[in-house]
Amino acid sequence: MPLIQLSPDSIDFPPVDYALEDPNGLLALGGDLSPERLLNAYHNGIFPWFSPDDPILWWSPDPRAILIPEQLHVSRSMTKFINKTSLSVTINTAFHQVIEACADERDEGTWIDPSIQRSYIQLYLQGVAHSVEVWDQQELVGGLYGVEQGSLFCGESMFSRQTNASKLALYVFCQHFIHHGGKLIDCQILNPHTESLGATEIPRSDYLQFLYKLRQQLLSPACWAPQYLR
Repeated sequence: MPLIQLSPDSIDFPPVDYALEDPNGLLALGGDLSPERLLNAYHNGIFPWFSPDDPILWWSPDPRAILIPEQLHVSRSMTKFINKTSLSVTINTAFHQVIEACADERDEGTWIDPSIQRSYIQLYLQGVAHSVEVWDQQELVGGLYGVEQGSLFCGESMFSRQTNASKLALYVFCQHFIHHGGKLIDCQILNPHTESLGATEIPRSDYLQFLYKLRQQLLSPACWAPQYLR
């Protein structure tokens, strides 16, 4: 199946079954990063991922990496850290800073270029993208961001400027997400870090079944209101 070039005149995507096996999940290229296209992508189990010198590439890998919030793995040392740390955690209070930090904290380079940042900031302003922030007093030291699909959260990136800061962000977010009825976190592609946190792989078809069901289960606005979490 040849790689499909998206039309600038339509936000539609081809069926995810058209995605390549090598590289795994590559579905289409081109189009744009408009909020409408991004939302349609997430609504159908697709996400953008590309290097700054590449065209926009769209992916839907099989298998798909997911994390059930209740199954987040917290090591003994991390438990001690959580109990002792003075770091505080908020949600949706510094989205711009979080996405900039996620771009900056990548030694190997980043796909989160200014165009990506602008697009996801627009989703944040629409109340669809969200961030979690970890603070050492007034200094931002860790966090994560992603896109809401009802009771499913599509995790995009995380960063740490202090040891365990991103893990703390994920731990506190999972507790908050569970409390408000959150069911599943999309991790996209499994790597050693996400696997160590409890992420696992499921067939893409199973992920899509979860997505189609959970995207209809909207959480209370209280879940996403800017607030102090701990």
